[in-house]
Amino acid sequence: MLQQRLMWIVWPAFLMAGVLEILVFALVDPADLHWAGQPLEWSRQSVYTVAFFLFWLVTVVSSGLTTLLAQSPFEVNRCPLPATERPDGCPKQGSC
Repeated sequence: MLQQRLMWIVWPAFLMAGVLEILVFALVDPADLHWAGQPLEWSRQSVYTVAFFLFWLVTVVSSGLTTLLAQSPFEVNRCPLPATERPDGCPKQGSC
């Protein structure tokens, strides 16, 4: 189940990072970028790569939060321990 959820988060984020990369760099030339008033002296390919991973990170966080907020109360409150090892107060319904 964890692998499936991870793919729900990472794969759409990867696709959206690609879309953002295309949209941003259709309008912005990496050679014209400045950081703290100084020209950014990176190659175009370096700027594209770093920007892609930043876009991917932002969209992974967004997708992860959406997945977290979409969990049911059962998923949030279930105890992952077997019935014999549960501490007091651990919900009795279901285990992983």
